[in-house]
Amino acid sequence: MNKKTIRDVDVKGKRVLVRVDFNVPLKDGAVTDDRRIRAALPTIQYLLDHGAAVVLMSHLGRPKGEPKPEFRMNPVAERLGELLGIPITKLDDCVGVQVENRVKAMKSGEVILLENTRFKPGETKNDALLAEGLASLGQLFVNDAFGAAHRAHASTTGVAQHLPSVAGFLMEKELNYLGRALATPEQPFLAVLGGAKISDKIGVIQSLLAKVDTLLIGGGMANTFFKAQGLGVGDSLVEDEALDTARELLDSAGGRLILPVDCVIADRFEAEAQAQVVPVDQVPAGWRILDIGPASVAHFSNRLAAAKTVVWNGPMGVFEFPRFAQGTFAIARVLAGLQDATTIIGGGDSAAAVEQSGLGDKMSHISTGGGASLELLEGKELPGVAALLDK
Repeated sequence: MNKKTIRDVDVKGKRVLVRVDFNVPLKDGAVTDDRRIRAALPTIQYLLDHGAAVVLMSHLGRPKGEPKPEFRMNPVAERLGELLGIPITKLDDCVGVQVENRVKAMKSGEVILLENTRFKPGETKNDALLAEGLASLGQLFVNDAFGAAHRAHASTTGVAQHLPSVAGFLMEKELNYLGRALATPEQPFLAVLGGAKISDKIGVIQSLLAKVDTLLIGGGMANTFFKAQGLGVGDSLVEDEALDTARELLDSAGGRLILPVDCVIADRFEAEAQAQVVPVDQVPAGWRILDIGPASVAHFSNRLAAAKTVVWNGPMGVFEFPRFAQGTFAIARVLAGLQDATTIIGGGDSAAAVEQSGLGDKMSHISTGGGASLELLEGKELPGVAALLDK
């Protein structure tokens, strides 16, 4: 990674404005999954240990530019305080005179959490005045919100135009793992892609095909490839408008793109649907493909066995339904068993599936950002990273 980090700057006695990704799930006024909060702790603790006063900002949910009680940051502040073991001051706004006065009275070792940045309509528009207002709260800016690094927002790129800007430890870790995997992967390099749609991942598939030894495809997107090969897929989810693209990808892949050989089908899209396993060329009318089958798991496992680097993004089936989660969990077990490989899980559903399977600690790295990791895999530069100071 060629960007400066908090190790490269002196933070002692400074107010450090930190963009974190505390976009966490809430239920009944409490945080139900604190992984993203815990992921930011090393950066926050380092700043406190080195004599900084820390001002944290994050978005939460999609309040669409106005304050909504269910998206307030109070439960996040409470959980953060428990994890750090110190009181956290939570403010009721993220800019304005009262916020400025309170922040400017901070002492070293103190932590303030600002209110949800997306309560301001200017946040997602990268409004210059909002960015200036946020920047006035710090003397140095640290971006540790990898999950929001693909967005050019006021609190990610806008602030960086006003303050010296460096990466936090989570941002550094994400960029090192994903960047190294793409730039200098240890071979054989395999990728596993799932999820519903090819159209969301055309750029990723094209980018990965230029780099990987093998690309394994599962999930709903495999159905479009099946239909492109002339197979009947019953009532399965298919993107008819992407059939030509699927044919082109199959042609250009030259045997490096591997599809499932069997599938778990259901008579309707429901958790309690009738289910059976069939070869991919024997899906009856009226049924739909909802998972990869056991022969596909074995086929994929054989390919993955020799891998030295694996990137996985997207589930193999409708893992929200337990009956159709087995393919996804089986791939998680395969990756967990690869002793000598670097295993990188793109964020989003694949990260959730790995955590659900209880195998998170067996992976080399689980990304905190689904959209951001996808854009990196596609070879795009992330605006939140581009805005940071080069080494």
